[in-house]
Amino acid sequence: MKLTIREMAVFGMLGAVMYASKFVMEMFPNIHLLGVFTVAFTVVYRKKALYPIYTYVILNGIFCGFATWWIPYLYLWTVLWGAVMLLPKNMPKKLRPMVYMTVCALHGFLFGTLYAPAQALLYGLSLQGTLAWIAAGLPWDMLHGISNFFCGILITPIIMALRLAEGEYTRGG
Repeated sequence: MKLTIREMAVFGMLGAVMYASKFVMEMFPNIHLLGVFTVAFTVVYRKKALYPIYTYVILNGIFCGFATWWIPYLYLWTVLWGAVMLLPKNMPKKLRPMVYMTVCALHGFLFGTLYAPAQALLYGLSLQGTLAWIAAGLPWDMLHGISNFFCGILITPIIMALRLAEGEYTRGG
């Protein structure tokens, strides 16, 4: 996955856009565009989408602190990236937006559950403690999943804008 200088610049800016969007939306708990950007970048850039995703993760650590809450970020966004990578590339065009929105929503609904293994390891939680931690976060995960679904409306327009910027957009697209 050798990068050109142009790609380094673009991926750096896209990672910064992810961080800026999170920063701007912090007043709304568990409502953000991070899943939207992760899905869109993965659809367009495939494996190379990991560069802007991890640029965001590093920026988040730099500006918010490399504390224990940050450690799960090293894998949380990769789970969503991997799910999108498994989607068929030749999905019917009319089905794509709903599939992308649904995958984005599922990541939000499962965020606390995906976060839990790190919590258990870092804080020595038993299985019962881990399940209690997940259960306590369910209302926030519900909000996260629902907001990811509705924010997911932006995925297809972002994909189209990125493809246009990359010179890849075609009418049949």
